[in-house]
Amino acid sequence: MNVNRLTQKLDFQAQALTLRAERQRVIASNIANADTPGYQARDMDFSTALKAATGHLPVAGQMATTQAGHMALPGNASPTATALRYATPSQTNLDSNSVDMDRERASFAENSVKYEATLRFINSHVREMLDAMKSPTQG
Repeated sequence: MNVNRLTQKLDFQAQALTLRAERQRVIASNIANADTPGYQARDMDFSTALKAATGHLPVAGQMATTQAGHMALPGNASPTATALRYATPSQTNLDSNSVDMDRERASFAENSVKYEATLRFINSHVREMLDAMKSPTQG
């Protein structure tokens, strides 16, 4: 088994963990601005961001890398920025603030659980790789 195949799963989970942390930041920002007049809540389309981050979906405005020697152009949009959307308000507010605290709390809790699950997966994968590298005499 080559090194690329060993690290491929771990790289995917690392990307997912990074995106989960970024989504948590976006949700926390929404919660912090719940009383800010005119604030428009944002959320991340996680699956789109993950596909873009892992190369399974081209990022909008980004040129495809068709050769190993191709370099990224400066100013290309990040996968996170591409997947960031305005949240649809559940009801209209007089101050034009679109933060729905019930939705934000639920999203925050759900994302926290998924972040923790991803972190546990990475830890168990690393533990398995370390156990596989031990000699039979190390037990």
